Amino acid sequence: MADVKTSALPEEEVSSLGESPDVNVVDEKKVPVDVTTNSPQDVEEGNDFDEDIIHHPADQDDILTHTIHVQDDPTLNCFTFRTWFLGIGLAIFGGVISSIYYFKPQTVTVSTVFVAVLAYLLGEGMAFIIPRKGWIGKWLNPHPFNVKEHLAIIIMANSASTAATGIELLAVERLYYDAKLNGAMSIFLLFSSQMLGYGIAGLMRKTLVYPKAMLWPINIPVNNMLETLYRPRSETRKPLMVFGYVFLAIFCWEIIPEWIMPILTGVSIFCLANQKSATFTNIFGGSDGNEGMGLFSLCFDWDYISGGYSPLYYPVESLISQGVGVCLCLVVFSGVYYGNVWDAKRFPFLSQVLFSENATISNQLEWNQTLVIGSDNRIDQAALAVEGLPWFSATYVINILGSNMCISAGIVHMLLWHWKEMSVALTILHPRSIMQNLNPMNWNLKFWSSEVKADPNEDNYDPHYKLMMNYKAVPNWWFMLVLALSVTVALICLYKGDSTLPWWGFLISCLVAWAFLLIFGAMQATTGIVFIIQPMVQLIGGYIQPGNPVANMYFTLFGYNSVVQGALLSQDLKLAQYGHLAPRVTFTMQMIGTIIGAIFNYIMMNEIVTNQREILLSVEGTNIWSGQQVQQYNTLSVAWGGLAHELFSVGSRYQWCSISILVGFLCPLPFYFLHKKFPSLGMNHVNTAVLLYYIGYLCVGINSSIMSFFIIGFGSQWYLRRYHPNIFVKYNYLVSAALDGGTSVIVFIMSFAIFGAAGKSVDFPSYWGNNENGNYDLCLYTD
Repeated sequence: MADVKTSALPEEEVSSLGESPDVNVVDEKKVPVDVTTNSPQDVEEGNDFDEDIIHHPADQDDILTHTIHVQDDPTLNCFTFRTWFLGIGLAIFGGVISSIYYFKPQTVTVSTVFVAVLAYLLGEGMAFIIPRKGWIGKWLNPHPFNVKEHLAIIIMANSASTAATGIELLAVERLYYDAKLNGAMSIFLLFSSQMLGYGIAGLMRKTLVYPKAMLWPINIPVNNMLETLYRPRSETRKPLMVFGYVFLAIFCWEIIPEWIMPILTGVSIFCLANQKSATFTNIFGGSDGNEGMGLFSLCFDWDYISGGYSPLYYPVESLISQGVGVCLCLVVFSGVYYGNVWDAKRFPFLSQVLFSENATISNQLEWNQTLVIGSDNRIDQAALAVEGLPWFSATYVINILGSNMCISAGIVHMLLWHWKEMSVALTILHPRSIMQNLNPMNWNLKFWSSEVKADPNEDNYDPHYKLMMNYKAVPNWWFMLVLALSVTVALICLYKGDSTLPWWGFLISCLVAWAFLLIFGAMQATTGIVFIIQPMVQLIGGYIQPGNPVANMYFTLFGYNSVVQGALLSQDLKLAQYGHLAPRVTFTMQMIGTIIGAIFNYIMMNEIVTNQREILLSVEGTNIWSGQQVQQYNTLSVAWGGLAHELFSVGSRYQWCSISILVGFLCPLPFYFLHKKFPSLGMNHVNTAVLLYYIGYLCVGINSSIMSFFIIGFGSQWYLRRYHPNIFVKYNYLVSAALDGGTSVIVFIMSFAIFGAAGKSVDFPSYWGNNENGNYDLCLYTD
């Protein structure tokens, strides 16, 4: 066995962006850098893993070093014509598609796996078609399409493929307030709101990216797929066959539940047995939006089981907490509705709109926002006295209550269980640190020229980070500059655009974003769960600027969107770290992708709102366009921004939504102390923040998939990982990527070919398998 060591290229051979500038053709005989127990000799000979290599199937290190191998070839060139052409092209595609689908009745997200599959097909196609010889080959096709080109393209496209929250605000102002920022101001507003989160997250890399505890499970299937595609065929022939078969199988299968037989979305034995009970619909139904809780339903549609968040990659601790939370949700929802808490029976079982004081179960009048908001965009108290305060459905109140509890519980949970990682980010708040940073004597060139790197031998850090130290790091001042420019541009936009949000309110929103990104970025990294904390941000904004819904929208834009964008940046930084892409390359791809995405988000939003205004304002919409997401964003800004005191303060109708925040601080403590006293009980596997978040999880959408989600998740992360660990590390994440990839591709194709995204929809002939006049699972239709 050869000695195992980490090697790096001489620094003079590494370009300013971290890659070797003069390497165009990869030496296929080069031995990759390897810091695992497999030596370079083993890799060169193409030896596969022995059956007894995984000794501790529950150990996270096995996932980090065997599912994604700790090997790197620093000479791989990622800056090629293919990278820029496909990266920019897919970024434009992502920016256009994400904004189009924001205004659709059905939402198709541009998933990372879908982008990865598309980039691979196009990249290999260009490498095959473009000549390899002469000056054309030298500049356009210098070597085979490699993994680092592929990863750079994915990161650029990813950065553009999530619709900016800013287009929600711009659309609401135009549709409901007859206000319109000019094009330049609108684009700069999008830039500042997107980049603000990037600047904050970039300064938190030592907390959110480098530690091995920050797993970012959503990335593992993508990285595992990339590794399988580019390792020697002698090692990956069987995994590639598995990937191909699964991809093709799910590609063909999804046509059946999505179009031919939608009853497979939710098969409920209870609904089939009793099709005339509203109670059965509420509890056992779930194949349609806002139908019911889906208890004991089985779903055979991977699009709904996964939804972009595959059960195959969630850690078992996360699945346990989610499962307990969902069980409590079933009990609590049933209790508050059938106990008629908050006049629950006057309103639908599941709903997200605001209802009038005069609403009844037979006449569900919506609250008249236009009447209550005055010409100055503030709440008209006289009109409010006439219209009355709005009402929520009781289950939606539980969703708000659970979300607020989970935020305070999440803060305590992360400080108790991940203090080592959190303390790195919190040191900046220490008085001694503040005084040192304010002292000009400490503003030396060394600090500004490069990032202070962590000790590569520190056990706390991801083993893949050690390989990243072979490349030039991104200096802290790059992210500080992004943050400073974002704050400056944001303040100009706020005052020039008459946002009604004062400078001090904006700074509070930035502090809120910093605190929530630290806690819930880390929570997402460890559990794989994306927490929707927008209600809490809106609640904070409502209390500091009462009666001002427009200011609340801007507060939410910077206080919540920055958390979303910061988490996306951290997620992609971890994706690059697992794939060993140079940090400066990653930074470049993210910044360019975000700029492209924001520009095309605005262009498409402007065209759609201008040409489809009446449809977007209507409740029903059409099968092509819908304003449902804009309407919801507007409704929440009115409820939390305009009426926070009246609805949520102590003594008001929904006071427990605020009191629950205090209760949440106490929830993690019993589990923590029980684990300290009785470690064998496994209380360390209970994440109270996740548990509380899932208490209100079933308040919206299609819920028939929840049982299938947990069956598949526990089958993978508990049974397969525990009893067949070698199969788990070789195929679990690869199969997850194949399932998500095949589903994304066919759903995207069907959206344009069948579902009306490009014109008229094509319905499958009506029969018992696609009940067009009611719920797909044949439960009683109660709306």
